[in-house]
Amino acid sequence: MSSYIRWFEEIGIDDVAIVGGKNASLGEMIRALGPAGIRVPGGFAVTAAGYRRFIEAAQLGPRIADHLVRLRAGEIDLQAAGRAIRDAVSSAPWPDDLQREVTLAYASLCERLGEEDTAVAVRSSATAEDLPDASFAGQQETFLDVSGIESVLEHCRRCFASLHTDRAITYRHHHGYDAQDVALSVGIQRMVRSGEGSAGTMFTLDTETGFGGVVLIDSSWGLGESVVGGHVTPDEFRVFKPLLSDPQARPILERRLGTKESTLLRPKGAQRNVRVPTARADRDRLSISDDQVLQLARWAVQIEDHYGRPMDIEWALDGVSHELFITQARPETVHARSPAASLRSWILEEEGEILTEGVAVGHGIASGRARVLLDPTDADCFKDGDVLITTMTDPDWMPIMERASGIVTERGGRTSHAAIICRELGVPGIVGSGDATSVIHTGQPITVSCAQGDRGRVYAGALAFHCDDLDVGELPETKTQIMMIVGSPQTAFRWWRVPCEGIGLARMEFIINSVVRVHPLALLSDARIPDPTIRQRIAEVIRGYPDGETFFVERLASAMASIAAAQHPHPVVVRMSDFKSNEYAQLIGGELFEPIEHNPMIGFRGASRYYSERYRDGFALECRALRRAREVIGLRNIIPMIPFCRTPWEADRVLEVMAEHGLVRGREGLQIYVMIEVPSNVILAEQFAERFDGFSIGSNDLTQLTLGIDRDSAELQHLFDARDEAVSTLIRDVIAVANRTGTKIGLCGQAPSDHPEFARFLVACGIDSISVNPDSLVAVRRHVAAAEAAAEAEGSPSG
Repeated sequence: MSSYIRWFEEIGIDDVAIVGGKNASLGEMIRALGPAGIRVPGGFAVTAAGYRRFIEAAQLGPRIADHLVRLRAGEIDLQAAGRAIRDAVSSAPWPDDLQREVTLAYASLCERLGEEDTAVAVRSSATAEDLPDASFAGQQETFLDVSGIESVLEHCRRCFASLHTDRAITYRHHHGYDAQDVALSVGIQRMVRSGEGSAGTMFTLDTETGFGGVVLIDSSWGLGESVVGGHVTPDEFRVFKPLLSDPQARPILERRLGTKESTLLRPKGAQRNVRVPTARADRDRLSISDDQVLQLARWAVQIEDHYGRPMDIEWALDGVSHELFITQARPETVHARSPAASLRSWILEEEGEILTEGVAVGHGIASGRARVLLDPTDADCFKDGDVLITTMTDPDWMPIMERASGIVTERGGRTSHAAIICRELGVPGIVGSGDATSVIHTGQPITVSCAQGDRGRVYAGALAFHCDDLDVGELPETKTQIMMIVGSPQTAFRWWRVPCEGIGLARMEFIINSVVRVHPLALLSDARIPDPTIRQRIAEVIRGYPDGETFFVERLASAMASIAAAQHPHPVVVRMSDFKSNEYAQLIGGELFEPIEHNPMIGFRGASRYYSERYRDGFALECRALRRAREVIGLRNIIPMIPFCRTPWEADRVLEVMAEHGLVRGREGLQIYVMIEVPSNVILAEQFAERFDGFSIGSNDLTQLTLGIDRDSAELQHLFDARDEAVSTLIRDVIAVANRTGTKIGLCGQAPSDHPEFARFLVACGIDSISVNPDSLVAVRRHVAAAEAAAEAEGSPSG
């Protein structure tokens, strides 16, 4: 066996010292996962011993060491040291024995594939990279679509030189790696013809929160460097891992159409790759199919299971054979280092003018002076604490990024270079903004906020903010279920570490406002909308979907499924839409379909809309979305809940309409709950219990309708209190009916967290669950545990 060449099938994960982390992982997958059907392009590695032979034959070792000593002594700067080392390596001749072995191995690979001068990817693989505690993201080079032995040898040498880029020297010094301890192997791998197909990346967890229940897939047309390097804003998919083995489910939680501005490919007969604008038709469609998304996700789970840790994976789709391939896999490194018992929450205390927005990276907030830079050689202009504004980043930007308080790019997705480095540095970032360098100006005070979901925003001015640390380590167990209130799908994954028994309230109107933004009847009737400006706005919103109806159903279903996935298999209660008419009118096109009411709080809202001729077609879309989330995507832990249901007769009408759309109580395990927020719900609680599986007390509406107080009135706030005797009597009575009839009952609201004695009252009444905002959950769990302990000590029932 040659000490300089190893075929991938001869190596495994224990050979990092010989062939580097990247090549060792490729060999491991070919050997261990190839028999399971995972396709990995074959090839060979030039070993670390080959690199050392190259350095030794050219007598480069002492010269490299001398430059690094002079750098540490301050005699030369980083750029001069790096350039001198790279020039020396790039101009060094190949030793005859090593060149001969690489030439023979490449010829053998061409013979295996039946192609002359077969195209290959030439990948650097450092012997200290891709370890669980250190990411060398982009520190060394990869070259795609390399053909012919002369070109292969040249690109191998360029890989050797890339071990000494400025960013690699800085990175090794920062992480304590001695230059003499790190060597480089080079992988020569069959090239997948993704220039005619698509390519991208996968992570086996949510990259922003560390939630391990999903596979995140980014994809764009052409070679994968477009996605990895952040040249484009890619298509994005989230797949729920636990349901991938269910043959009835297609658990794609989210499809997000990227702009995919350009395509990197190798034209026939050309000597190098070229970047061309992506055709409009291709920008407006997804770059991989649902079946391909699910296949990739299943492979990702198999790879993760084999390695026993979250993984960062690159893949490619051959545009000729239409076969999928895994081209790289390495351990994910950011969340591997994150503490499991603490959760930091950032809160923006004021609003300002939004300058631009894009994909949020992390959950932090930062403010500082903007610095618009288009080239990393302008680093001298950058001051510590500035916010970097640029088109995109690559590893050459590292010295600047390490000094930035925030980073905003115009292109890139969640797995681009900029996003990965932002997470590693703990810096809030926004990628894929599209226009940051034109709308933000150098010297302008700005605030970068990633604290409001998966869309990050840049605000004008230095806005006030603060952060809270939540310790979710050791918390007491309670008999009463403690559940969360979640406002939007964008924040659902953020709270996965918080110990709770599910989600007691997810408001559909919040979801519609966040991910749909158009009135459902406007989506059904857009051709009849007289205003061309509104029609154009709707067309922009639904880009990538065949029609508004499909857009509404798929977006709403995906959002509900994402919320449900975050707490699966615990129950997730989704309240059907409860916009007031004035709130519906604020949606795009909404003013054309809504009545003008003087008191919408007690007007045309909740259950009364669902069977009304005025809105029942909109409710039909809600029902279709709910069925899709439960039956197609597979999140059957979703429980729909009917709001503001005034009478048992109204309940019957709503249940009839739901049944017309395939939502029948008891079928496919479907439960249906109702809100207890009108006094009639309590007075006729036994009749409502005959019609519904569960009750949820809405303390705000119940208080205002019991005491006759407009809950929005500042003049009457001193009277508005859920602890009032009249309100608490109704709460006690309805809990008693629920317990007697075997109907589940909970309460949603902040009163148990604001007033510990109210939590004690609920426990004493025998409530099944209490739902609060995530940041209050730890305190409420402690309040409830204390109340249960006191009740047990006194010998009274506690639920």
